[in-house]
Amino acid sequence: MTQHIESPRSENDPKVTLRSPADLADALPYLMGFHPSDSIVMVALHGDHGRFGGRLRLGIPEDSAEWPEVASQLADCLVRGSEQRGDRAASIVLFLCQDPSETERPAQVMERLRPLAQRLRTACGALDVPVVEALCVSAGRWWSYCCPGTDCCPADGFTIATSGDSVMAAAAAYAGINVRGSLRDMEARLVPPATERTAGQARALDMACAELVPRILDVGDCEAVRHRTLTLVGAALERFRATPADGDARRSDQRDDALLGDDEAAEIILGLQDRAARDRAAEWMEPPHTDPALRLWRALARRCVGPYEDHAAAPLTLAGWVAWASGDEPEARVALGRALDLDPGYTFARLLHHSVNEGLDPEPLRQCLRQERRQRVIDASKARRGPVGSAGRGPGRRSPGDRRARTRR
Repeated sequence: MTQHIESPRSENDPKVTLRSPADLADALPYLMGFHPSDSIVMVALHGDHGRFGGRLRLGIPEDSAEWPEVASQLADCLVRGSEQRGDRAASIVLFLCQDPSETERPAQVMERLRPLAQRLRTACGALDVPVVEALCVSAGRWWSYCCPGTDCCPADGFTIATSGDSVMAAAAAYAGINVRGSLRDMEARLVPPATERTAGQARALDMACAELVPRILDVGDCEAVRHRTLTLVGAALERFRATPADGDARRSDQRDDALLGDDEAAEIILGLQDRAARDRAAEWMEPPHTDPALRLWRALARRCVGPYEDHAAAPLTLAGWVAWASGDEPEARVALGRALDLDPGYTFARLLHHSVNEGLDPEPLRQCLRQERRQRVIDASKARRGPVGSAGRGPGRRSPGDRRARTRR
């Protein structure tokens, strides 16, 4: 499962002092931007006052036999990542978040995960970085694994405050930080729903695959497929822009799904498997395209059904890119993480995921895409004016050096 590693917050973020485990449990969704579910969350602390640093999230492995190796990898990743950023972690705060199954009580979840907490504490200690607090969060309650005695936490745990009037909630509201529900809810917006439409979409994808894949692989025909794909994307974006998003996520997604026909969605999905078409689609990244593009890429990811599930890596990566470019890092991490779960070797998603985790600025990539777009406009203008320059180079032709430069991107 893909790790989500978040870089330290800006020095301009509001300063909040958290004095107790209860404050930490309340702060968790504000630290991540969502309520983590089925997750290991580790937060690095720096300096004498325990300033929050990098954050790491990974899904809890179902097989407890994997816990020792996972614990060692996570501890090493967080500690080494802090060192690479020039600020070694002084300590770590750990959260294990999992809701109970139908046959469990929250307290049983806490006890079941206790060995994992101990593995993580030991792994961090082996790197000389102590875990100063380890909390289990389940069904709106929390327990500490660092209690000095057996009677520190009540058997049923402590209730997490939901009034919204805590210090952390006030600071988050002041800073404009939104918590958009659970991680599970965010991921659900990126996977195909179980509807009667699935069979029809699968047939449309079969037909589009048979027609378009040979054309994408044909050097003489691939540019025509790219043009068609981007034309369809542009038309879909116009419809999405004319239909504003609903405040309710489920209702909004259902309405977005209705804006795409099966054949149209299949043709776009197959067309985006071509790297050049995908890269040009990434240019729809700024207002007024930002919100419609994010919704379109989500909707296309939900259309990647059955054997075409891994084809969602392209629209998911575009969704992650648009989210990151617009400043929504939690959304970007979830979309890019889903893309990498489907295709761990998808290079564009890996590069973007690393950039988001390292706290890099998306502006250099935005500038690159703008320049690509300007260059195509210039090339198209020259082509319309007719042959120019040296003999043998007609309109729209590039030198071998030009072509090599483009394939190295």
